[in-house]
Amino acid sequence: MIVAVGIDVVAVDRFERVLERTPHVADKLFTEAERLAPDGRARRTESLAARFAAKEAVAKALGAPGGMHWADCEVLSLPDGRPSLSITGTVAAAAAQRGVSRWHVSLSHDGGIATAVVIAETA
Repeated sequence: MIVAVGIDVVAVDRFERVLERTPHVADKLFTEAERLAPDGRARRTESLAARFAAKEAVAKALGAPGGMHWADCEVLSLPDGRPSLSITGTVAAAAAQRGVSRWHVSLSHDGGIATAVVIAETA
């Protein structure tokens, strides 16, 4: 059963400026696995912006719980390229409180906008 939906958009150029001004923010927002593409190269800004949008969408689906650690919501790529969510720590605790046991995520970026939709389900 679907219990929540979260949607977010990110302006890629604005996100890129944030990363340029404060490079350490990428370490706070993303795990090493998120910062690297499957081939081992650094992810492009559009891809990181979409992953950040997914994290924001998860927070919205959970009711924006305080104290959420961004790295506790990891947006990974399955072997076929589809995105998936891995949650731990603060995000897993908030999801458990709301009965969320399964996530679906969709990412896109085009025309300078990155977007994400997440759906939270119960078992």
